[in-house]
Parts: sequence; structure tokens; C-alpha cells
Amino acid sequence: MIAPLCNHTFLMPAYDFSGKTVLITGAASGIGRATALAFARSGAHVVLADIAHQAGTELQAEIQTAGGSALFAQTDVADSGQVQALIAAAVARFGQLDCAFNNAGIEEEHGRLAESDDALFDRMMAINVKGVWLCMKHQLAQMQRQRSGVIVNTASVAGLSGAPKHAIYAASKHAVVGLTKSAAAEYGRFGIRVNSVCPAVIRTPMFERVVEAKLADEAAIIRMHPIGRIGEANEVANAVMWLCSDAASFVTGHQLAVDGGYTAV
Repeated sequence: MIAPLCNHTFLMPAYDFSGKTVLITGAASGIGRATALAFARSGAHVVLADIAHQAGTELQAEIQTAGGSALFAQTDVADSGQVQALIAAAVARFGQLDCAFNNAGIEEEHGRLAESDDALFDRMMAINVKGVWLCMKHQLAQMQRQRSGVIVNTASVAGLSGAPKHAIYAASKHAVVGLTKSAAAEYGRFGIRVNSVCPAVIRTPMFERVVEAKLADEAAIIRMHPIGRIGEANEVANAVMWLCSDAASFVTGHQLAVDGGYTAV
């Protein structure tokens, strides 16, 4: 069994994904890594996709050493050929694709809209929007053949409201919400469910880098969350696993805020 993760003060729910194939993009760190380990603990075959080769191979080895089943494929989600090869590799190794967590994304914006530039816009849209669209395109084709499957996309609270000094990021995450709702409506009749998780601020290596660079004040960010703290990656992983489980069998087209009350005020 995979050992429990450190530094969390809550119990992980028990899910059984034995024999299921779960694909996770952006798997090498943060929310993706926590979710990959959680699915591995639940018995799933975990397909790890990330552009970071070393971190991805290390995670695959960690899961396998602990007795889990994992396959890492270095993947740029903005490249159609690489995404298509990723889905093909997952099916070739494990037989089918049961669940997909399209989590890869970037957040590199810290200024007002008029201060942003073309390169930032293009990069953000390529990864956050085109990447999700490409993954869904090839995942849905496979799941339609199977007549079953679950997709969860990582959107954000910035996909549910405005985000000052993060306008391009907010636009990209609103687009993810639109893709999620549309795919849910189109593919429900094929036995496929499509939802998104919308995290507020989560403690990840990305967040730590922003704080260390003094681009954000952690105390001020905490005050934005009525629960009195920022979130942990495992808490988002729990939400993803619930959406992928049979416990959420009548849930599709939904945007699940994992936000400590951020969008309640």
C-alpha cells in the first residue's frame, strides 16, 4: 500500500478504484501529485503526465516502489500529437481509460490587464485552455468507444468570478468551465460524466514560490478564506476522487468549489 502523505490533519476517505485506469495531467507536483498518490493508494493504475521529466519519473518510481501501478509519459498538453500519444499509451498499457483529471495549468500573471502582453496571453491560453480541450478531445473519443468514463477538469475560483491582476488567468479558467459544461451536455448519453473542481488558494510549490518572491502576502490571502486558512492539495484530491467515484454518479456539468468559503463572500 502507498504510505499516507505527510502534513495533513484530516482523514483521507476510503475509495476503491482497484483495476481502474486514471490519467492525471500536471501530475508531478502540487495538486496533481497529491491526487496521483491518492488514486494509487486506492488501487488505481495511475497514468502520470507532466512536462517535468525528472519529477514525473520520480513519482512513478515512488508509486511502484510502494506497490502501486503507474506509468509516466512526458507530455506537453498544448501539443495535439503528444496528447494523442498519451491516451494511446494509457490504453495500450492498461486496456481502457476510466477517469481523467485534466489538471495541468499555469498561473504567471501578477498585474493589471493593460500591463499584460501577447506572449503571456498566448502561453496561458495554450496550456490552460487548449491543453484541457486537447485532453478532453482525445479522452472523450476513447470514453465514447467504451460508453463510460469520468473527466474532471481543474478550473478555479477565478473561473467563477473576477480576479483582479489575474484577468488572463480568470479568462482561461472561465473557458475551462465552459468546456466542462458543454462536454457534460454533449456526452452524458454515452455514460460519460464531466465536472470541474474550482480551488481557491492551495498550498503548493507554485504558491510557495509566489510568496517567497513577495508577489503575494500570505496573511492577506488567508483572510480572504472564511475558513481561516488556505487549502491543502490533499483536500482538492479528495474532491476529485469523489467526483470520479460512484458516489457522484448523478453529478455532471458541475463546478465544485473547494475554496474554504472564498466564493461565499
